[in-house]
Amino acid sequence: MKANTLKIFFFFLLCTQLYGQQLLPFVENYNKANYQGDNQTWNVAQGSDNAMYFANNHYLLRYDGVKWEKNMLPNKTIIRSIYVVGDKIYSGSYKEFGYWVRKNGKMSYVSISKGKSVFDDIENEEIWKIFKFNDAIYFQSFNAIYKYDGQNVKKIKLSFLISYCYVIDNQILIASVSSGIYKLVNSQVVKVKGWDVLENNVIHDIEKFQNKTYFFTKKNGVYVEENGVLAPWKNPLNETLKTANINVAHFLKNNKLAIGTSSRGVYVFDLNKNTYINIDRNNVLMNNSILSIGLDKENDLWLGLDNGIAHIEINSPTAIFYDNSGALGSVYSVVKTDKGFLMASNHGVFKYEGTTFSLIPNSEGQAWNISKIGKKYIIGHNEGTYIYEDAIFSKLNNINGGWNLVKSNSNDSYLQTNYSGILIYKNVKDLSQTIAVKGILKPIKYVAQNKKNEIWAADNYRGLYRIRYNDAFETTSVENITQKSKKNTNDFGVKIFEFRNEILFLIHKSWYTYNSISNQLIKNELFNSKFENTSDIVKIDEDHFIVLQEGLLYQVDVKGNDFVRNLIQEKYYKGKIINDNLNIFKNGDTYLLNLDDGFISLQLKNRKVVNPKIKIEAFNENRLVVNHSTINYNSELKVDVLSGIYGSHKPSLFYKINGAEKYSPVNEGLIILNNLDSGSHTLTIYNHDGVDFNEVSSFDFYVAQPWYFSFWMIMLYLVLIASVLFVYYRWNKMRYIQKLELREEELKHQKKILEIELKADNELNSQEYEKHILELELQSKSSEVTGKSLSIAKQSEMIESIQGILDSETDLNKLKSEISKTIKINAINKHEWETFETNLNQIHNEFIIKLSKNYPNLTPKDIKLCIYLKMNLSSKEIAPMMNISFRGVELHRYRLRKKLQLVQDDNLSKFLLSI
Repeated sequence: MKANTLKIFFFFLLCTQLYGQQLLPFVENYNKANYQGDNQTWNVAQGSDNAMYFANNHYLLRYDGVKWEKNMLPNKTIIRSIYVVGDKIYSGSYKEFGYWVRKNGKMSYVSISKGKSVFDDIENEEIWKIFKFNDAIYFQSFNAIYKYDGQNVKKIKLSFLISYCYVIDNQILIASVSSGIYKLVNSQVVKVKGWDVLENNVIHDIEKFQNKTYFFTKKNGVYVEENGVLAPWKNPLNETLKTANINVAHFLKNNKLAIGTSSRGVYVFDLNKNTYINIDRNNVLMNNSILSIGLDKENDLWLGLDNGIAHIEINSPTAIFYDNSGALGSVYSVVKTDKGFLMASNHGVFKYEGTTFSLIPNSEGQAWNISKIGKKYIIGHNEGTYIYEDAIFSKLNNINGGWNLVKSNSNDSYLQTNYSGILIYKNVKDLSQTIAVKGILKPIKYVAQNKKNEIWAADNYRGLYRIRYNDAFETTSVENITQKSKKNTNDFGVKIFEFRNEILFLIHKSWYTYNSISNQLIKNELFNSKFENTSDIVKIDEDHFIVLQEGLLYQVDVKGNDFVRNLIQEKYYKGKIINDNLNIFKNGDTYLLNLDDGFISLQLKNRKVVNPKIKIEAFNENRLVVNHSTINYNSELKVDVLSGIYGSHKPSLFYKINGAEKYSPVNEGLIILNNLDSGSHTLTIYNHDGVDFNEVSSFDFYVAQPWYFSFWMIMLYLVLIASVLFVYYRWNKMRYIQKLELREEELKHQKKILEIELKADNELNSQEYEKHILELELQSKSSEVTGKSLSIAKQSEMIESIQGILDSETDLNKLKSEISKTIKINAINKHEWETFETNLNQIHNEFIIKLSKNYPNLTPKDIKLCIYLKMNLSSKEIAPMMNISFRGVELHRYRLRKKLQLVQDDNLSKFLLSI
């Protein structure tokens, strides 16, 4: 009981919060973070350049649809008013008025009042309004009017405090604060008679419309003068306005009236329907205090707020249902009813009827889909399937999570996808008759049927299934077609779309159809060529559908074999699309699209697209670049593509650079070009009319050569190259001269070397000759030594012979005769022995020197023995030559070994040969 009481209380509270929600025109809010200015915006006007200008306290703001600019007066006073005449933006502030002009992409100010002694020193005048009358510009403060004829300024001092002046019926009306209405005649102030009821009223606006004059007072509502009779406005809204404090008012196109208040936002009254809408902070407006109202060329509203700026597309066919309270939640489906709208959200099912927005009792929870069958509304809900008929909400069945309800193209049945598979409603007259498709117990989100006993189904997660059943609705087969075909391994989030009785499958942004002959998925050339990179598609009717392509929504009209694409401006849905849950409900010439905080109503019939007049402003390094200008190399070029259109008729613009193959969209009117090659470039802007791209503007510019390729740098390079060549030439010439000198020196040196070599060769030849002579002499001496050695040996033999004779002969005479005979035969003279020793020493001179040097203790006799041993003579042969006995030679050899310090194993002859 307690839980039910709380539930009823919550429902009552929710209904109270939602009262007053309504379908509104699209509103764009701009805060200080957008325009980087001050809070209050005192005046709004559109310039001849189609830019919007705002008197924003200390700043003159300018917005061209792409970027905001802000400018301050030289004396930095508050700008209270602006007025556009031609290319001049007149402005008024504290003891100052003048005009602004735009030159080279920047605003510059020219003072009118400066130096003309317009203001007295004791006055504290501020210019609150500027208007034009009979070719003169009037600047109005609360105490005076200043008339400027283009040359001179005339001051008209007032004796009473005024609010504002107005030009009505070719005369200037002056609204005093307390004494009624006056008119200015030849610089004289004359009170208007018959309007005494307006005394003690602060008049904040006077408007003439359809032969009626409307007076908008601050606290007493609206008065209307018709046929000389002034009376309060006979409209229920007038009582509301009396407590809302009117600040400003303006009549609009299509018999509409906008009234800005200080506490309740803006009221837009439709004089044809005698209805109004209230746009304030409770629905979409950023601030309730409206300080100024301006119109653009589309007759859309621009509001200057106490804190911010708002743009209202009051004449757009697009309407949006907002819910800033959060009670509605995310809308997954919306339909039109006879009394209003029905919405399925994650918070439940809501209805909007008249001006009342409320939650339907017992519908709390996630609602997915609402489909209309006849006068019945079938609602797929997390808790089951519900029906809404004749304002009664009741449960139809317990099938949970009804995502979609689709009519079969093969019969009159309806197919519902849900958490557990597919449910078939056989009889629309009796929706309680249902059949659950067996064999596929899994969440199915999309379904289609164009053949009897065959259903195509897409899993909520992945997979495409072909389900076949018999006439008794018994499932005969379930095929996973994506896995079977193996055409695309990424089969997550498959979508099914019926087009002209053909079923297409969107699988991972590619389009397929099923070939029943090959039993395979094949790519659809038409849709892949027209709608590549599509992530979602929703049917409106047989000739219209919506595609979500690269984050942008397009309405596609099918005309014969042609597809006419119309871009839905991103600002209407940016950040509000519920991915994979787009739902469309056609409502006559409009259709409804769900958003995460409401829904949007879009016009189905497209207006005729007219190529707009496009203005291009390009900036390079904060400098305006005109057509056919040059920009610096490796710098950024920002191109503002300005159409001067801010509302629903804003064109779909694309661009190409240097005739590229692909058209690129112009995002928010800005094109940024980087990394451009040096040379000429052409930027071409195109308007897309749904079928063709039509050129609407172009911009030519030239990218300068890099600084290292500039004229002066090239001249410097030439000078450097010439210098290098000159230095190289001089250096080469000097090297050539040096080479010549070096060559000459080298020749001289070679000549000397040649002479030296010749001389050396001669000397060498001479030495070789002498050597040869010496060798011959040495050979001769060697022969002599050998001969002497043989002679000595012969003498030794002679001595032995004599000794033999002495031993054998006894006869003395005969002995003497034999000895004498032997001596004569073997006689050797003294000269021969000396010659022998000399030759012996010459032959072994080097050996003697080395031996004497290494062994200085050797005697000449020792050296002689060494020579004989080196000559490989035996002891027996050496003995006679040294005139000693054989034993004496052996003893001498022994002593020589000790002097040479040889051990027992050392061979004396080999040792001497090694020296």
